[in-house]
Order: sequence, then structure tokens, then C-alpha cells
Amino acid sequence: MCNFALMLELLLAIDVKMSLSAIIIWVLGGLAIIGAILLIFIQRRTKKELKYELSQLAKMNENNVEFEFILKALHLATWHIDTETKAIVYDYDFRKKGQEWAILAEGDTFTDGSKLLVDEDVARINKALEDICTGKTAEYHEEYRVKIPHTSDFYWEESSAIVADRDIDGRPLRVVGTSMRIDERKRMEQALVDARNKAEESNQLKSAFIANMSHEIRTPLNAIIGFTSLLPDVTGDEERRELIGLIQENNQKLLQIIDDVMNISKIESGDAAPVISTVEVNSTLVGVVDRMKQRLKAGVELDTEFPQPELYIKTDMNHLMEMVKHLLQNAFKFTDHGSIVVGYDLPVNKHIHIWVKDTGKGIPQELHERIFERFYKIDEFIPGAGLGLPICRTMAQSLGGKVIVKSTPGKGSCFTLEIPC
Repeated sequence: MCNFALMLELLLAIDVKMSLSAIIIWVLGGLAIIGAILLIFIQRRTKKELKYELSQLAKMNENNVEFEFILKALHLATWHIDTETKAIVYDYDFRKKGQEWAILAEGDTFTDGSKLLVDEDVARINKALEDICTGKTAEYHEEYRVKIPHTSDFYWEESSAIVADRDIDGRPLRVVGTSMRIDERKRMEQALVDARNKAEESNQLKSAFIANMSHEIRTPLNAIIGFTSLLPDVTGDEERRELIGLIQENNQKLLQIIDDVMNISKIESGDAAPVISTVEVNSTLVGVVDRMKQRLKAGVELDTEFPQPELYIKTDMNHLMEMVKHLLQNAFKFTDHGSIVVGYDLPVNKHIHIWVKDTGKGIPQELHERIFERFYKIDEFIPGAGLGLPICRTMAQSLGGKVIVKSTPGKGSCFTLEIPC
């Protein structure tokens, strides 16, 4: 009986152990399944997050590429300034660089960079950057000139900046900005300024033209009308001849003024293009001198000075005669005594120098260029429209030449035509 009870207890104990083992196995199996499910869920979530992060990274890379492309297209540079150290660092630099290029060294402050600027711009730029770094201003925008190393030249640059980061008290921590070269824009601005000035000058010249023409034309016209009205009352032959001579003289003056205006109009419109032919210089100059002798003032001698009996050149005869005529007229106006000489030097390098020298009142050095401006007159009391020398220079330029003036007040002048031959 005892043995049976012992066996029964043993069997029950074995059964209990087997039940506990099964329970443990089932529990462990359940936990494993739950763990696997959680692991799968975590893996899927991690995969989704990783996929999202990869897509964001791809977008970021794409945005960086687009950002760099925009910077390249606009030729911009981006930079930032640490407001504590004042160090300026360039993040990207796609500016158009010339042969010589001014750059900052790593760790340089913006005040170090002032050595690259044209002296007149240094104080203004340093103050503007200091103001934005200390919080006095919220934005920065300046144009300035940067020196090109080892030369006296410079290029133009434009920069803009804003405060990117601030501390809890609102003080700037980091300033970011952009810079770009603006040489072309500055050239365009200057061209616009020049065009405006030229338009204003044209208006002034137009007013001067009307004023001069009204005065210059009225003067000989008044003389012609006045002397003509006196003719019927004049009985003496000598007095009549004198009046007729005065009328003819003023007729010539009036015709000369109109002729000058027509000449400069033809030149500017392109209707007076040079006609090149073979011209004998000596006879051409003598012909002009002979026609002009009658206008010579008393006490002034007119002569020629040629280095050889004949000289043939290729040029426009009408232009040559017209230029010499204007130079002689100019000499006649300002020479009251002494002499006027017309001559030339033998050609050198296929160019000839034809000159008109006088012993007149001379021209100050500072007016040597102004006398070639249309309607400009050194002496308002001397007759003339101020067109002779401008016509002379324009004709010389149309032949590929120029007019050179050498003059000293009180000692006379020498005007030289340098033209190809």
C-alpha cells in the first residue's frame, strides 16, 4: 500500500513538472512570437524612417545643386561673419575673376579686407559692416571698388548681408551675405550718364547754335540792308563804290556762315564722304592762298613755304582746300600784324604735315581742345560762328588724320593737318 502511494505521488510530481515545462515552453514561444512581431514592426518603422531620411537627404543634395547652380548663374559669392571674432569666411565663390584677383586669407577679418579696397571706400565699408555686426543696423548693402594687385586699376563689387543668428538678448552672432562683381553694370550706368550728358550738351549746342546763328546772320544782314538803303541817296562815285564794296564784303560773310553750316551738316549726315584722287599739293595750296589774299588785314604778310617744286599725294582735294581755307580764316581773325605762312613738310610714313603758322595773339594751353568745339569762340567780339575749326577737325578725321595745334599767347599759333597721303 505504501509502495502504491509512493508511486502515485511520483507520477503526480512528474505530471506537474511536465505541465510546468509545457507552460514555460508556451510562454517562451509566445514571447518569441511577440518579439518577432515587434522586431518586424520596428524594422518596418526603421526602414520607413530611413527611407524618409534618404529622401530628405536626396532633396537636400538636389537643393544644394540647385543652389550652387543659381550662384554660378548669378556669379555670386556667399560668406558669413562671426560677429565675435569679426572673421569673414567665404562659403562659395562664383564671381567672375579677372586676370588679377584680390582675395582674403583664411581667418582674415573684414577690417583686414579693407586693404583690398580703394582708399576712398575703406571707412564707409568698415563702418557699414561694424554697424550690422553690433546690431546698429539690420541690413547691409554697399557698392565699392576693389584694387587689382600690382596695378593702379580696380573693379566694382556689390555686397548685401543680413543677421542670420542672434543670442537670447537679440545681439547678432552670425552675419551672412553675398557679393558679386558689377563692372558691366557700372559701365552701363556710366554709358547712360554719358548719353544723358551728351543729350544735355546737344540741347545746349542747339541753343548756342540758334543764338550764334541769329547774331552772326543778323550782323551782315543789317549791314547789307543798311548800306543798300543808302545807295539811292549817294551821288558820288567813290562813295557809291565804297558802299558796294561793303555790301559785297557782308554778302561774303553771310555766304560763309551759311556755307559752314551746310558743310558740317553734310559731314555729320555722311553726305560729304571723301573722294580720293591724285592732288598736287603746291598748286592746290597756292590756289587757296590766292583766293584768300583779299581778306588779309593791312600790315600782315601772307606767304608760302614749300620744300620742293612739286609734290603729288592721294587725298580728297575739296576736303584739303576746305581745311586749309578754314585754318587761314582762323589765322586772319587773330593776326593783326606780322605774317601768316602756309607750307608743308615732306611725307614721313605715308603721312604729310600741312601747316599754317601765324604771329597772332596765340591761344592759352587750356583752350587748345575747346577751340575745336562747335560754336565755341575765344573772343566773342571777333566775327564768326565758331564752326571753322570743328569742320577742319571733322574733315581731317574723315581722311584718317587729325589737326594738331601749337600755340603760345602773344607769340602766335601753328595749326598742322596730319593726313595720310
